[in-house]
Amino acid sequence: MELTSLLKRIVGDRFVLTDREKLENYILDETPIHIRPRPASNLILVKPSNTQEVSEILKIANQYRIPVYPRGGGSGLAGGAIPTRNGIILSLERMNRIEIDRENLMAVAEAGVTLEKLIKTAEEAELFFPLHPGDESAQIGGLISTNAGGTRAVKFGIMRNYVKGLEIVLPTGEVLRLGGRLQKNNAGYDLMHLIIGSEGTLAIITKAIIKLYPKFEATATLVIPFENRQDAINSVPKILQGGVMPLAIEYVERELMEKTAKHLGEVWQVKEGRCYLLVIVAEQSREEMLNQSLKIAEICKNYGAMEPLFAEPKEDQDRILRIRSNIYLTLKSEMIDTLDVTVPPASIGKLIEEVDRIAEKYDTRLPAYGHAGDGNLHIHIMDEGRDEEYYEKLRSEIYDAAVKLGGTITGEHGIGKVRVRSLMKYMDEKQLEIMRKIKEIFDPNNILNPEAVIP
Repeated sequence: MELTSLLKRIVGDRFVLTDREKLENYILDETPIHIRPRPASNLILVKPSNTQEVSEILKIANQYRIPVYPRGGGSGLAGGAIPTRNGIILSLERMNRIEIDRENLMAVAEAGVTLEKLIKTAEEAELFFPLHPGDESAQIGGLISTNAGGTRAVKFGIMRNYVKGLEIVLPTGEVLRLGGRLQKNNAGYDLMHLIIGSEGTLAIITKAIIKLYPKFEATATLVIPFENRQDAINSVPKILQGGVMPLAIEYVERELMEKTAKHLGEVWQVKEGRCYLLVIVAEQSREEMLNQSLKIAEICKNYGAMEPLFAEPKEDQDRILRIRSNIYLTLKSEMIDTLDVTVPPASIGKLIEEVDRIAEKYDTRLPAYGHAGDGNLHIHIMDEGRDEEYYEKLRSEIYDAAVKLGGTITGEHGIGKVRVRSLMKYMDEKQLEIMRKIKEIFDPNNILNPEAVIP
């Protein structure tokens, strides 16, 4: 029996698609066009509705050595979800059930639940999911597979810090349940945390137990203007050392915020300064929120900050976050690549100095913004009509600068399929050898997202 017929027997005729036109939304992601891998030509899209169906699909794929590409919301930036060999695209979108466990402050969500649905469902239960990696169409399985971070990671951490349990399907079809509704679990090697951030190369995530928090009573967003980015960046460690722990500390540039606001049909209101810190403060009382906000403003004032904009109404805060979250999409058509190098938070000022030096050396512009509170900076290499060798040298110098400061080439976007060559350069050979052996144990026939992560 041909593969299409076998798959239809598992999920039903409606949920197996081969028409290329209907596959268009499933074969690409948000990776910049210039570096995006080319999708394969012969692909089958399958949409299972439960874990058992995922298991049966993987058993067939493993038996016949057919590549399988797990698919979430397609918001990735490293080509991780792009199917580069003929095979199966496995979309988890139908697996979108969620329940809230108020007593344990947790959500039990299937892999296809969107970030938007998780946030809203938690809010309806008077709880809070703090993380906001950006595009709210991203799905839970993808957020976990890429160990997503985003703007609001300073106070409570990245996706890894929220995941308490996983249900996964191995490439050979076995179903494993790891962790649980637990705060502590010290039984053996932690396989769950090996799956988190593995970019769909070790197993298919079908369900997750996600930690939630009590809803904050008072939140505010401060837009703090500075005349130069060194002053802005250098104030960030002082905020954290001053006993203040905001939900987010973002560094952005005025030109980018104005351009993005215009792209969205809005107007950026803050006209002072050339760059800003966007600081989100969340506390259990308005008094404490105001105290923390004043303390942050005073620290920044010592580093040359101007009068901050204080946004308290939810719609005003949402507008600021929406503009910040859309910078990448505004610049996407003008860029070659977007890097997400990360350094120790106290070294981010030195990283900015290096970025300025590299931009001057190459007589180019390197727009930079990102998560200053956790040392994660997004640096855009703009399209100047140069050859690939020029862009590769520019990229390598930025990577070199980050690594020399004790950093890494990616803090959020992952390796995917576009950073594999760079990983080989910057990772110790013994680490790569161990990673290869782990991949072989989980996926002996290399059917899960081949060509991603592992060189």
